[in-house]
Amino acid sequence: MKRGAGTAVVAATVVLLAGCAGGAEAPRGTADHPVKKPARSTRAAPTREIPGVGPALRSRIPADAGQVVAVYGDSMRSAESTIVLYTREGDVWKRERSWPGHNGKRGWTTDHHEGDRKSPVGVFTLTDAGGVLADPGSRLPYHRSSAFAAPRWWPRSHWHDFDLVIAVDYNRVKGTSPLDPTRPEGQSKGGGIWLHMDHGSGTSACVSQSESAMEYLLRTLDPALHPIVVMGDRAHLAA
Repeated sequence: MKRGAGTAVVAATVVLLAGCAGGAEAPRGTADHPVKKPARSTRAAPTREIPGVGPALRSRIPADAGQVVAVYGDSMRSAESTIVLYTREGDVWKRERSWPGHNGKRGWTTDHHEGDRKSPVGVFTLTDAGGVLADPGSRLPYHRSSAFAAPRWWPRSHWHDFDLVIAVDYNRVKGTSPLDPTRPEGQSKGGGIWLHMDHGSGTSACVSQSESAMEYLLRTLDPALHPIVVMGDRAHLAA
């Protein structure tokens, strides 16, 4: 690769990663790998509608979606959230597993812009994955690259954020690596929104959870079932 092209790739990668986890604020912990919290109880009867998701967002769920990752933000200004995986069986949705997680440091927004440190509310497809680590058995196309590594000038506890990632199809080109910097709606609309590994506090716009949760999703989300993510604070989800 020519030197100029290599420099461009590195620059694009830094811009992309900056749109995801961010490293300006110190985390709550100091360990590289925060203590993993166990998956929460999944004992719940199947339901015809996804709990907590009202008609506004429910109407945007594609008819062929067979898997939904629901991200329930505690409130519009909170960085705390709960991630739940639902699988459709016939006419009902079955709750598979749930995990604690985090979203944007400044909460949620229905009009996300680059640098606002808020996660976008909405319904988005999940088509591509990748990370620093070897493919753990992902059903989604997986792109392994050292370019996912977080900059070493970020706090040490953030260094493993992108060991495993799943791209949220917000302002990106489907079918490409999560590292693809293309922004179809323009750079100001932000991008690089991922599900990725947790560092114990809020992100710049992404949704984060434990390594074991990421591994489970990568091994479970099936392109044939057209997985999507429904994400937002509980009030907007219920609207």
